[in-house]
Amino acid sequence: MDELLVQLARGWQPRRAARAGGEGTERAAAGGNNVRVMDSLRGQLLIASPVLVDPNFHRTVLLIAEHTDEGAMGLVLNRPAETLVADAVPDLSELADAGAPVYVGGPVASDSVIVLAEFDEPSLAGVLLDDDLGFVGSASADLDEVAGGVRRARVFAGHSGWGPGQLESELEEESWIVEPPRREEIFSEDPESLWAAVLRRKGREYALLSTMPPDPSVN
Repeated sequence: MDELLVQLARGWQPRRAARAGGEGTERAAAGGNNVRVMDSLRGQLLIASPVLVDPNFHRTVLLIAEHTDEGAMGLVLNRPAETLVADAVPDLSELADAGAPVYVGGPVASDSVIVLAEFDEPSLAGVLLDDDLGFVGSASADLDEVAGGVRRARVFAGHSGWGPGQLESELEEESWIVEPPRREEIFSEDPESLWAAVLRRKGREYALLSTMPPDPSVN
């Protein structure tokens, strides 16, 4: 795993694999992921399948920050907290809107802070996931300089983690649906609707999944 991401994920421990629901639970199509076991999902979205009952990840959309044979880590994109950036980490108000919420990136190391940003000057990023998308380095001393090269940013508390082979096992269980991201989804202004919106965009049987109630037993 990249050295900076190790720093960002200090205290990282793999979570237990989520288990699928009963046989009657609706699933996405088995071939929908199109992912081989050894493919890296770095930079991809993971959409929680309806079979994923873990409350930490129910109806979540994650961005995978790293995925190697040592494990994986990612950020939940659609769990805004009630706490504002200005209140929790005022030093980062230069990077993200002070009135924006802190997002809950996952249940691991919830007291750690990770900043995902879109850069006008990508050289200022600690790690890049795409040409101009990446993370603000944990050792960035001059936040004013970094802020001047950032187009938009989002602050996360905590992250999500998997041990070796754990994410692959969950994919085999159809707990996750894989989809390439769109930038407006990563920085969605309507995070509560993101899960359904990405499934609708994926289309076909996934659009039908997006209409399911949070509790499938409710008709």
